[in-house]
Amino acid sequence: MPFSTTIQLGKQGLTNNFLETLKTHFKKHQNVKISVLKNAGHTKEQAKEYSEKILEALGVNYTARIIGFTISLKKWRRAMR
Repeated sequence: MPFSTTIQLGKQGLTNNFLETLKTHFKKHQNVKISVLKNAGHTKEQAKEYSEKILEALGVNYTARIIGFTISLKKWRRAMR
């Protein structure tokens, strides 16, 4: 089972289709890295907003870390308290 994968967030931003793709990636991988492209709003604040919205959509079993313009998401086995 591969440990991590990378997907890109483009000019359409966070759509329902992107979130569903993200959920299917988590069925096979524990970590997913999201590269925020320039045409998706290439600012640090925009990347932080994207990570907050993604975590809100995924639920409590996930955490995010922002490094540059890459959002690194991790799925935990147990719910965090």
